[in-house]
Amino acid sequence: MHGNWGRRLVAATGATLLSLAVAGCGSSDDSGDKPTTSTTSASATTPTEAPEGQLGRAFTADPTIVNPRPIPFDSWTELAPDKIAVNFQTGSPECYGVDVTTTETDEAVTVELRGGTRADAVGKMCTMIAVFGTLEIQLKAPLGDRDVLSAK
Repeated sequence: MHGNWGRRLVAATGATLLSLAVAGCGSSDDSGDKPTTSTTSASATTPTEAPEGQLGRAFTADPTIVNPRPIPFDSWTELAPDKIAVNFQTGSPECYGVDVTTTETDEAVTVELRGGTRADAVGKMCTMIAVFGTLEIQLKAPLGDRDVLSAK
């Protein structure tokens, strides 16, 4: 009975890693110019505010990522009156990067997070692991009582 459970756990783990690999893969055709910014969609979700100190592995915004795609962030933390950190899941930072566009209004700060392959990792072999990452975002104005939203 325990043998079947163990095999199912291994199969489920393998399926999860395979789905991360498929999500991280894509066309390696990087010919042509790719936009580094995009507009924020009208629909957004409200991630949870994480207690201070719940930060993942630090990422730096990289506008050169290849095949960027929207990724949601799970939670956020206020680091200073005009700085927040968003927490997300992605692949290994040796191969995968993130970029961000932030839209600020009087009511909300909407964060559009995109993930993709680092330009220097295109065509390289990458380990398939999930990483809890954090990206710090400098705001134009103090957060105050504005909502922090994740663009879809």
